[in-house]
Amino acid sequence: MTLLDKDGVHLGVKDEVATVTLTNPARRNAQTPATWRALTEAGRLLPGSVRVVVLRAEGRSFSAGLDRQAFTVEGIEGELDFQELARRPDAELDAAIAGYQEAFTWWRRNDIVSVAAVQGHAIGAGFQLALACDLRVCAQDAQFAMRETSLGLVPDLTGTRPLVSLVGYARALEICATGRFVHADEAERIGLANIVVPGDELDAATADLTAALLAAPRGALIETKALLRGAVERTYEEQRAAERAAQARRLRELAGVGE
Repeated sequence: MTLLDKDGVHLGVKDEVATVTLTNPARRNAQTPATWRALTEAGRLLPGSVRVVVLRAEGRSFSAGLDRQAFTVEGIEGELDFQELARRPDAELDAAIAGYQEAFTWWRRNDIVSVAAVQGHAIGAGFQLALACDLRVCAQDAQFAMRETSLGLVPDLTGTRPLVSLVGYARALEICATGRFVHADEAERIGLANIVVPGDELDAATADLTAALLAAPRGALIETKALLRGAVERTYEEQRAAERAAQARRLRELAGVGE
C-alpha cells in the first residue's frame, strides 16, 4: 500500500513493515528542503501497526547529500537560498533549520525500529539520514563522509549525537573535521555499520534483519529500545530503576494484571 509518493520520497506499507525509498537516482538521491518535508510527512503517515521502518534508495548511491544547486547563485527553485536564509532574523533562521531537522528525528521513536540499507555514497545529509536510523545494513561499496565542515558549515541535521554515540568523540571529530570517506569495512569495524554484505545481497540481508526484529514481542522491543536510548543520560542507579520499572510493566502485561 502506497501512502506517499512525491519529491523523491516513496512510502509503502505492508503489514508491520514500512519502506521509505529515496527515488531520485538520476541525481544520486540528492536532498532538498522538499525532500525533507516529504520525509517528515512520511513519519506522520506511519500507521500505528508499523513496527519496522526500512529506509532504502534507488540507484547506485544512497544519497549524495544536499543538492549542490543549493550552493549556486540561483539556488533551488521555490526554496530560500542560503544567502536569503542567512539574512533572516534569528528566530526565523532557527525555525527554518528546526523544520529541516524534523525529517531526521522520527526514525528513533520508541515504537518502531528503523533500518537503513546503504549502498554507494552517503555524504553529508545522506550520512546524517543513515545515522538517523537505529541500524545500518551496508553494501560493500558503501562510503560515508561528513563534508559540512569542509564547506564552512556544521552537521546540523541531528547527525552529531548518534555519530559520537557510535564511534566516540575523537573518531567523530576526525571524521567531521577531515571530511574523509569511511568505507564499509571500516564502518563495520568502528560501529557505524551493523552488517556489511555484497551489494547484490543488500536487500536480502535487510529483509533477514527485519524478520528477526519482528520476531521479538512488540512490547518487549519498545521497552528495550527506550531503556537503551536513555542509558547514556541516566546514572547507573537511575538506569537500574528504569530497568525495574520496565520489567514490572512487562510482567504485569504478560500476566494480564492491570495497573
